Amino acid sequence: MSECGPGMTVPLSALPRIVEGHSYATFKPGMLISASYLAMQRELHADPRGYGTRGHKWAHVVRELIAQYDASSVLDYGCGQGALVRELSVDKSCHVSLREYDPAVGGKTHLPVFADLVVCTDVLEHIELDRLDTVLRHLRMLARKAVFAVVSTVETAKTLPDGRNAHILLQDATWWPSKMAEAGFTVRPAPESARKKPEKEWIGVLLP
Repeated sequence: MSECGPGMTVPLSALPRIVEGHSYATFKPGMLISASYLAMQRELHADPRGYGTRGHKWAHVVRELIAQYDASSVLDYGCGQGALVRELSVDKSCHVSLREYDPAVGGKTHLPVFADLVVCTDVLEHIELDRLDTVLRHLRMLARKAVFAVVSTVETAKTLPDGRNAHILLQDATWWPSKMAEAGFTVRPAPESARKKPEKEWIGVLLP
């Protein structure tokens, strides 16, 4: 295994599983986000002011899951400004490969290859409803061992350039585990955390 750090790569020949006819090679960015919505996301990320900057708050849970699943690689899916990877990189004893993906952030837009643990925090509530099934298939394809998911169930103070609340996909905490199971995941409870806010979010570990 290599030292922790962003940008680590794995051979493209080591392809992930095929999910519902899709493999790494068949996914295209436009399948995951529409061009018009991507433009709005890029605008928000260009002047974040708190947008996509809080991934670090889950670093302690991610470290626990790395140990639990003996993960040698972590992908932050929808990484925003990269706060999680920066926090994990501080730990010099860490020996996992860290990678990032976000279609709206420069330098992080290339579709990723798989990782043992995929982290997807405060992302899915931003996904267009007609793209959600494809995004979940993508997550399931990329995760070799598990996905750590955190999904907000309430509105945010941020608004899109078109005036909509930035949390465009709001569902309650009973809807998400059913949706994950429908997508083919086995849903498990997440480790306990003082950061958990059950009145405002759904948190789970998804086994592909």
